[in-house]
Amino acid sequence: MILRRDRAMTAVLIMLDVAFHAGRSGTVSAADIAERSALARRGIEPLLQALSRTGLLESIRGPRGGYRLGRPRRDISLVDIINAVTQDDSNGDDGPQGPLFSKVIEPCWKQFDKELTAQMKKTTLDDLVKKTESCGLKRPLSEPISFSI
Repeated sequence: MILRRDRAMTAVLIMLDVAFHAGRSGTVSAADIAERSALARRGIEPLLQALSRTGLLESIRGPRGGYRLGRPRRDISLVDIINAVTQDDSNGDDGPQGPLFSKVIEPCWKQFDKELTAQMKKTTLDDLVKKTESCGLKRPLSEPISFSI
């Protein structure tokens, strides 16, 4: 899990952005997520698709379309998010070899991974939204669209 930190952290950022700005009732566009995160839209599209395929995000089509949470934020753990975007990663044998690696580093790394996974199972998207709010970040006020002729 920890080896794909870039994909995992970007997926958590995407999910937090959707939870914070849209929740389960509103939607946010991929372009808005990319802009707020300083990422390329084409770079986050595969992650948005993976999160949608697993039901963590719901993709809404149309003029007011975008993404919203597929489940309540209290029911989405960080492990759920990370597994959604790293499940296709291959565990190739192209890494280090030898007795130092297999007898010392690998068992140690597996223990770290086990502890990190346990902590991430306890941490939900709701926890991150509450932390976001406690850091003083504010949601933008949505203004109704008005037309005048």
